[in-house]
Amino acid sequence: MRFNNRSLRWHTESMGVFVSAVSTFAVAMAWYAIGISTTLANEVLRPNVIIILADDAGWGDYSQTGNKNLLTPAIDSLLRNGASLDRFYVQPVCSPTRAEILTGYWHPRGGVRGVTKGEERLDPSLTTIADDFRAAGYDTAYFGKWHNGSQWPYHPLARGFDRFYGFTSGHWGEYFNAPMEDNGVRVRGKGYIADDITDHLIDFISTEMRGDSLFLAHVSFNTPHSPMSVPDAHWELFRDRTIALTGRGDKEDIQHTRAALAMVENLDANVARVLDALRSHGILKNTIIVYLSDNGPNGNRWCGQMKGIKGSTDEGGVRSVCGICWPDQIAPLTIVREPTAAIDLLPTLAGLAGVPIKRDQPLDGIDLSAHCTQKSQRQSDAVGSKKVLHDRPIFSSFGGKTAVRQGPWMLDSAGDLFHLEKDPSQAKVLTTEEPLITSRLTLLREEWVQDVLSIASEEENRPFAVGYREFPWTPLPARDGIAKGGIKRSAPAPNCSYYTHWTSVDDTISWDISVQETGDYDLTLWYTVSHADAGATIEVVSSGHSQSGTVEPGWDPSLVTDQDRVLRKGESYMKDFRPLIFGTIRLEKGRRLLQVRATDIPGKSVMDLQQIDLVLRK
Repeated sequence: MRFNNRSLRWHTESMGVFVSAVSTFAVAMAWYAIGISTTLANEVLRPNVIIILADDAGWGDYSQTGNKNLLTPAIDSLLRNGASLDRFYVQPVCSPTRAEILTGYWHPRGGVRGVTKGEERLDPSLTTIADDFRAAGYDTAYFGKWHNGSQWPYHPLARGFDRFYGFTSGHWGEYFNAPMEDNGVRVRGKGYIADDITDHLIDFISTEMRGDSLFLAHVSFNTPHSPMSVPDAHWELFRDRTIALTGRGDKEDIQHTRAALAMVENLDANVARVLDALRSHGILKNTIIVYLSDNGPNGNRWCGQMKGIKGSTDEGGVRSVCGICWPDQIAPLTIVREPTAAIDLLPTLAGLAGVPIKRDQPLDGIDLSAHCTQKSQRQSDAVGSKKVLHDRPIFSSFGGKTAVRQGPWMLDSAGDLFHLEKDPSQAKVLTTEEPLITSRLTLLREEWVQDVLSIASEEENRPFAVGYREFPWTPLPARDGIAKGGIKRSAPAPNCSYYTHWTSVDDTISWDISVQETGDYDLTLWYTVSHADAGATIEVVSSGHSQSGTVEPGWDPSLVTDQDRVLRKGESYMKDFRPLIFGTIRLEKGRRLLQVRATDIPGKSVMDLQQIDLVLRK
């Protein structure tokens, strides 16, 4: 505020004018002070936000939902002491759910149609929740498993997050002292991976408090996803525990269940640590905390007897707990009973925090903030909003199968109709008894598949981007490559694999890349090879340019198997790969292949190859 000094001029002939001027100044200063106080009060009242995402934890993996096999007091407190979204739906697998949390759109709109080999990449044109909050003045950070693209511009640092510590792949093969990325630098974590992720979150919170900043932190644990590795302290509690509540049928692997529940109890201990950190900094009451999982349980275990597990569009595969806790703003034991979904989190958190959302295309998600805080302007508004939620269709889709839910009804991927409120286990098919409802849901599904799901299929032929000045490092992992000849991945799950069985000069590994800038790129290959087989000559080739070198020295570490509680099936046992600095290669702008091949193999094998790194030279 600017003041006119002439209004404060001393007038000896009129004390009244002086008094008037002083009074005017005092009033002006009072209003100015009120303005400052109001601004500061609004700043203080604006909340921090923490989104906590579990990986492969089912709806039934918590004591709050009735599971007597374990205790999860910290997570239970988040589900009780705020708004619990009772019928909350995610997608059957990881990447699609993560894309919906980030954008508020159905995952196919961002080209996400799978979990690996490029199918998990979220289209850079979509604005994320981190973009929105950063534009509103928040510091933003992501910790843990990303799983929506590794290369720039899919990387989390390109999607609105200022800070990233974790890994961009789908799932990881090492849970102790794991290889991680810290803002574009490969590092080794310390201790158990969930504990390590929590350590970095707590450090971030402490740093933010020193700067008195507001923050949005997205914390994505990768447990209880396999491999079933868990620290001794938690495993000992479950090693011989009787599992009182079991899954449907007789296909449950009790040892797998014990390991999963031990991992969930470890998650609970880490959630408790986060709550303690917020409390110690005096910001617990000014922080919104969201807790959910990305899909159903990764095994047949107790889930309220719902049908389906991870990968299924049935109720057990896509229903998750979801709690939104904000002390003093959201009343404890608030329950939203209407169907809600992962697409609703972005508009809801923005609504609660007062963060504006600007989009050319309306979000698919709905702002639930009024349902959580029960602060609708009129009762009729609340009733109308509930009707919108009741009538809004929710879609679950993966692997060519799509189910739709509307109100209490569900049409499954086979076209069978169920009333979920009366029959959550999907035991009674009502298709013939309710032909009109069946027809309506069938039409809704057909329209969604045609209008939304088809978008993802248009993104099937995307190359992997290389050569951005703002992020010159590009990783090309085995997951994203194409092997020919006898070369194989070390495991069926590409996200946690490396190339092996490389024995012939006819074998090749290629990456389909899109070079953004012509230039020289430093090459690093992450490899292992037995001492007896060291010395193969290989070359990296692209569009007439090549770089040759020798695979040496020998580097043959043991596989990492410590503290696995169940034998691995889908993912590989991992090992410590060594960097082979390989010189530079010239890459021309445009779409092309980057190929690796051997020209001389003195031993039985060339090497095992985990990843190639390309770094654009300045």
